[in-house]
Amino acid sequence: MSQMLTLSAEDGHQLSAYRAAPPGTPRGGLVVVQEIFGVNAHIRNVTDAWAKDGYVALAPALFDRVERGVEIGYTADDIQQGRELRGKISTDDAVRDVRAAVRELLRHGLRVGVVGYCWGGTLAWLAATRIDGLSATVGYYGGGIAETAEELPRCPVMLHFGETDTGIPKEHWEKVRRIHPTIPVHVYPAGHGFSCDARGSYHEPSARLARERSLAFFRQHIG
Repeated sequence: MSQMLTLSAEDGHQLSAYRAAPPGTPRGGLVVVQEIFGVNAHIRNVTDAWAKDGYVALAPALFDRVERGVEIGYTADDIQQGRELRGKISTDDAVRDVRAAVRELLRHGLRVGVVGYCWGGTLAWLAATRIDGLSATVGYYGGGIAETAEELPRCPVMLHFGETDTGIPKEHWEKVRRIHPTIPVHVYPAGHGFSCDARGSYHEPSARLARERSLAFFRQHIG
């Protein structure tokens, strides 16, 4: 079952969120953090898939701070549009909106995790270091993680990267591994966006393995 909700961030900003729930008693909650393409059909499908695995999954619309209802694709023009929208939102505001989604799930008494992709991968990391109450986070190819790698996570973290990702060089994940040797950092024979089946860079074997690992991680730390 899915529906749209309205969330309130701590600064009073109201944003929409796509919510998908499992058919039975939930194992816990997951905040699904978007790429730079909005809460589009792909992110809704991802949210639905996590719900099928037993989690109340909630995808906040982070672009609502600058433009509501954003759903774009993966062409070169779409990527440029997504980058421009992303550039208009401060990291602090994005974290506030993720925190609003986390609090919405926590108020129902659920153990809560965060999973994010691309821009959302960076925000999943920052959720671990800046948001209280989380049980686990998983970040996929977050390009800004190395910049904040000195921050200390408050919950277990797992990270996924593609070894041929031209935007995230090897030095990026090596820095994370050096600073946080106990965090599982998985690298796949794939490029950026390898988990997104709507992109040309989709790599099914890597996407499948990364999801199996992520699901096992959430089973371990959330339920």
